[in-house]
Amino acid sequence: MLSKLFWAGALVCLAAACSVAQDPTKVEPKHYKLNFENEHVQVVSVYYGPHEKSAMHEHPGGVVVSLTAAHLRFTDENGKVREVYSKPGESRWYPPFKHRVENLGDTAYEAVYVGIKQKVNGVVTPTSAMDEETKKIVAGYVAGAGRP
Repeated sequence: MLSKLFWAGALVCLAAACSVAQDPTKVEPKHYKLNFENEHVQVVSVYYGPHEKSAMHEHPGGVVVSLTAAHLRFTDENGKVREVYSKPGESRWYPPFKHRVENLGDTAYEAVYVGIKQKVNGVVTPTSAMDEETKKIVAGYVAGAGRP
């Protein structure tokens, strides 16, 4: 199970509402657990119990792989609401975004979020752009998500 969490992707993150990006694994450890990080990616396990909600938080661009089915509500910083349904094993690309999340389902939601990072002037920063090497890394994570 932990292997699947590591290789899958995650969908949501929590944090206190503020204008500065916050690492959801630090501000909301109940819902987000850091599995792996290097200069290219941050792999985060995501867990929301039935009907749990998050605070406003941010993510770098990345890939989410759902481990369980879900019905989620995302509310962005401008109040725009979007509902998302996901199936186990489904993967999606998300650009950098700031939002709140609510699990509308009666069951727990589990996913893995693979946030992509890049170096700008020698500093590692999140980005929605991927170089060819990072695309291969992400493709490997997604391809391995269905294996035991």
